[in-house]
Amino acid sequence: MERDTADETALELLVHGVGGTTPEAMLGDPRTVRVSGDDTAAVYRRADDADAEQRPDDYRGKPVPEAYVWCNLTSGNGSRALWLLLLPFMVVNLAHWMRPNAHRRTRTVRAYGLLVRLVGLSLTVLLVAAACEVALDLLAWQCAGTHACAQGRSWLGFLSVDAHGHGGWWSQPGRRLALAAAVPAALVGLLWYLSHRTWGAYESQQPLPHQPDPEEEAPTNALGRPGFWYGRRLVARLRAAHTAAGLLTVAAAVGTSAARFDRGSGGPVLLDVLGRILDGALVVGTGIVVWVVCRRGRSENIVDRTLDRTLVRLLPAAALALLLLTFLYAGWSRPEWRSHGRLPGDATFGGIVLVQGAVVVALAVVAHAIHRRARDSRAALRGLGGPATAMLACALGGVMSGGVSQRVADWLDGSGTPGADGTIDGPPVLLSWQASVIPPLLIVVAVVCAVLAQRTIRLKRRETATVATDYPGEPEDAARTSRIAGTRARAALTDQAPMIIGAVSTVTLLLGAGALIGAWATHQVPGEAAQGTYDIVEGAAQTAQAMGSWLIGLGFILFVTWGRRAYRDASARRTIGILWDVGTFWPRAAHPFAPPCYAERAVPDLTWRMATWTRATGGRIVLSGHSQGSVLAAAAAWQLHPTVRRRVALLTYGSPLERLYGHWFPAHFGPAALGALHRQVDCWRNLHRTTDPIGGPVRLPGEDGPQVDHPALKDPLAYGRTEQHPLPAPILGHSDYQADPVFAEERARLLARLRPEVPGPRPDGEPAAPQGSSGRSSS
Repeated sequence: MERDTADETALELLVHGVGGTTPEAMLGDPRTVRVSGDDTAAVYRRADDADAEQRPDDYRGKPVPEAYVWCNLTSGNGSRALWLLLLPFMVVNLAHWMRPNAHRRTRTVRAYGLLVRLVGLSLTVLLVAAACEVALDLLAWQCAGTHACAQGRSWLGFLSVDAHGHGGWWSQPGRRLALAAAVPAALVGLLWYLSHRTWGAYESQQPLPHQPDPEEEAPTNALGRPGFWYGRRLVARLRAAHTAAGLLTVAAAVGTSAARFDRGSGGPVLLDVLGRILDGALVVGTGIVVWVVCRRGRSENIVDRTLDRTLVRLLPAAALALLLLTFLYAGWSRPEWRSHGRLPGDATFGGIVLVQGAVVVALAVVAHAIHRRARDSRAALRGLGGPATAMLACALGGVMSGGVSQRVADWLDGSGTPGADGTIDGPPVLLSWQASVIPPLLIVVAVVCAVLAQRTIRLKRRETATVATDYPGEPEDAARTSRIAGTRARAALTDQAPMIIGAVSTVTLLLGAGALIGAWATHQVPGEAAQGTYDIVEGAAQTAQAMGSWLIGLGFILFVTWGRRAYRDASARRTIGILWDVGTFWPRAAHPFAPPCYAERAVPDLTWRMATWTRATGGRIVLSGHSQGSVLAAAAAWQLHPTVRRRVALLTYGSPLERLYGHWFPAHFGPAALGALHRQVDCWRNLHRTTDPIGGPVRLPGEDGPQVDHPALKDPLAYGRTEQHPLPAPILGHSDYQADPVFAEERARLLARLRPEVPGPRPDGEPAAPQGSSGRSSS
């Protein structure tokens, strides 16, 4: 039974989607005022609505519109361009949240999180090892130790040796390595600084205090738990461990080379003993870092404000002290030491790749075991979305590290023939093999794209016949029909993303294993290893090596160019912000150097605003979210106290809640979670279009489905010119849902359906009043 809502205050809280917008555009008024918040994220109203609560008669039968603008959380200032360096870390963090839904599988879930954290740790080591490869191996060891490479580069003069192998104080290999190690050490410091700075701004936001309701069961969905959006303790622990891991990687690159020389040269016994002690300290430090990463996961059931201050401070400090001692040890005078070939430790990259592959395979086994116990037909790749994404993160890390090494080697090696007289040997052989697998991987991608193109063409033909039935009585226009059908067919490509990611991840794993075996078996680059075989094999190997090196270099150049443009151009930075909008919704659970989770600021903002407004006015709220804003709206609704949540009607449009999040994050946005959300809020309505490539229906089972999902909106609103649309109506796709008359109708229905039995807010500690009937009406 519906009720008269004319005498009650109502608020419509608008939350925008990816890419961001302005409060003026959201509210349809050039004059807006900030109600609460700061320059990063804030709530705005139209200037005329600033004192709406004092003029209730002016708002009878209509809500007061407010806009929550959060786009600066992801696009912000020019320093956000540095986040491009963190792309592999962001992707592996996504893998943590992609685990399948689990029922009473606590140990398996913990194993899943532990394995993802280990993959994240390996990516940190890989990035720092790549920096060591460039600074220590290519520059300090190979180029500065080769007269032909160092001559003509005056900035290397004080490090280099002459044609007879003589040089100044810095020309000894150990001292060159110690000095060059400042570059990767500075990189680790930069990562620590970025993580610590964002940790203070994002993870430090206080969530809404949770007061348990004796009449409501404990939240089954993790997003409703008190500590879900407060990951301060875990990020601090992981930041300490990853910082220490990076510093230990630099120390190992410098110290083990000197220790290997001392063991084989017959030099002073003291240096030999110090080298062995150093190696032992590195092993102990590595064990401690791995223990810290494995020891503790997320604490979500409570707001855990405890900080492991001793660990957070002592672990990086101890690693830094060990690094400084390593510098002193490596800088000890060793007149007989000469650098030739590649820096000892060439197998480091092979070991990292082997560990990553083994952990990803183990992660797939665990994910399959979880999925098998609670099968979900909607889960992407049958529950293997997380392992596939972790594999892509490793591939991104390999491409970035290999691209830097290849480009620097080509720049230093003027002849272009590694190992020729007067040139350097270049990067490790494995990096050349990894570059060589890029062309066959692109061939696989091209085949997948061709298959998708064929499917899209067939779907467009089917949609062409459907368009005529959606607009009956309209004169046929072949071009107009083709555009509408093509838009619908292309929008459906989003549902094919699991096939693309699954194929790319599987081929990447197989090709990566082949590259590792080839590098370890031949110790030669692919072109040299194929010499003496069949002509076609030799030609294919040389072509793949040349094209791979060119492609990986091109990718690195494009990456740097994009980052430089984003630093200077706000519009390009906003484009990068769209990527972060999707990728950084989740808290940093697997990698502390990933871009920060904006939802740890946005969700508390929304919950605090709704809780305080309802407490002050006793009114009702329509929480209106578009695109990614609908995901934030759902997350905020889960965090509300039950008495506040029952005053909230949820209106979502262009929403990826089921289409993307339900498929890729089934443990948190699966059918059970979304069904529970529908029961917990007073009412929910979802709008979508077949032309929308992002949004879609929620598809709740049973009678809940039609209650939530409105039938697909007509897009365009008119096929041809009509009295209401004398000019051609545009195909809106994912944008401008509020232009559809259905939007206002559904918002009005939601306001009318908010039930009258909801009690007013009660003081803290007062027992809950008995609840009446649900008051829910069907659509």
